Amino acid sequence: MRILFCGDNFPDAPNQLREHLPAAFQDEIIVCPDANIIQFLDGVDVVIPKMQRIGRQEIDAGHFRLIQQWGAGLEGVDVETARNKGIFVANVPATGANAESVAEHAMLLILSLLRDLPKAQTNVRNGVLGAPLGNMLAGRTVCLYGLGAIALPLAKRLQAFRANIIGITRDTTATKLAEFGLSQCFSVAEREEAFAITDFLVLCMRYSEEMRGMIGAKALGDLKRGAYVINVARGGLIDGEALYSQLVSGHLAGAGLDVFWQEPLPTNDPVLTLPNVIATPHVGGITDASFKMIAKVVASNIERLRIGEPPLHSVG
Repeated sequence: MRILFCGDNFPDAPNQLREHLPAAFQDEIIVCPDANIIQFLDGVDVVIPKMQRIGRQEIDAGHFRLIQQWGAGLEGVDVETARNKGIFVANVPATGANAESVAEHAMLLILSLLRDLPKAQTNVRNGVLGAPLGNMLAGRTVCLYGLGAIALPLAKRLQAFRANIIGITRDTTATKLAEFGLSQCFSVAEREEAFAITDFLVLCMRYSEEMRGMIGAKALGDLKRGAYVINVARGGLIDGEALYSQLVSGHLAGAGLDVFWQEPLPTNDPVLTLPNVIATPHVGGITDASFKMIAKVVASNIERLRIGEPPLHSVG
């Protein structure tokens, strides 16, 4: 089996997968640069796109049988074209260790913003003690936008910090209040009401391309003055220019971003110059436990392909 990892992002993934494939089959794992994917497709059976676009051009150029995402997001894959050509498309659901890892990372971003971690590190290096003055999470209202696999472990962690948790979801049944420990649950149509009382907005919903830029100038302006925005879902949810504007104006107190409207984010993007932004390079789910779980699922699907069975978690 010839397996192609597309792009240099997530560099630990190929070795993790190799550890979970049977050595007897001597599967070949290759990694191509970010550009020129097409020239590496000869003889490839499985394509793992990571952050790369697998569109009609790439699909027509190859003879692979499976597009397997290393994670949940498939917005970069032309699923319809793949389906029409009889190519399987599969992902790894954001559950288990992956969801737990992302939840932990969301907590890191929240606490780092509240305690102004960048300034604290600068003060240590400058010999300044007893500053900056931080803020506590206890008693603050955290709005979980999307009550799914990531939100649940995050809610449990927030409860331990005695935060007031509210949620926005399509399903506002009473069970959500108990399961997530919510004080209030709002429908998507009631978003403006929820935003008005929010101190921390945490985006953790599923994503589709139709949702691109849904958190734009209007939505950010609806947030309570002094609120923070945390994005551990998909970067396309936020309008980057609108976020920058609201941060510079002082309407928003800060942002914690693990995903971006363009990935990788250009190093000269103005949002990276702001002292009230903590940015991390799409590492929310990049932990030992999460990668081990993902590698097992991907290896299992390669084995299923080998014996002629459809992959788990296929879409389209």
